[in-house]
Amino acid sequence: MQPKRQRLAERPEIILDAADAVLLRNGARGLTIDAVAAEAGLSKGGVLHHYNSKDALVAALVARKLAKLRTGIAECEVSETGERRSLARAMVAHFRQNLCADDEISRALLLASIENPAALADYNGFVAERLDRLAAAEGGFGAGSVAFYAILGIAMGRALGLHDVPPEQFDAVFAALDRIAALDDPAAKA
Repeated sequence: MQPKRQRLAERPEIILDAADAVLLRNGARGLTIDAVAAEAGLSKGGVLHHYNSKDALVAALVARKLAKLRTGIAECEVSETGERRSLARAMVAHFRQNLCADDEISRALLLASIENPAALADYNGFVAERLDRLAAAEGGFGAGSVAFYAILGIAMGRALGLHDVPPEQFDAVFAALDRIAALDDPAAKA
């Protein structure tokens, strides 16, 4: 049996995992503190101890998703062959590998965030941070920024169910986006 302190330290992740499960099963409207507590096997007070409102829970879900996204992109900055990629090409590679992996969670989280615009602050910060890094690397708004905006459009369209493009078509789209991102990549020009 785990010590009580260790179980308490793991609760925030347990709660977020439960919230993901509730979002998948019940959608954004079904994401309630009661539903998350039941899914996590905790009391409502146990959930509220870590996340004092549904808005705080949604903000934590967004922050966790963005942390995974940052990590995934950072890992793609070095290719499978060990070559260093630009940020733009790393984003293309990451989204190409992971775009369809969690459409349902992305859709539900986006809809839940619409109810709480403050939860989108982390997302807006993520986009601004990426655009600033791209601008610094490209000397302004360049091909990498264009590729990033295209990726955001593709991701939002999928998350909202606006299009259902087969994976083989996405491969061609992402290959084209990689070529665009490479336009401002000094390593790709060498």
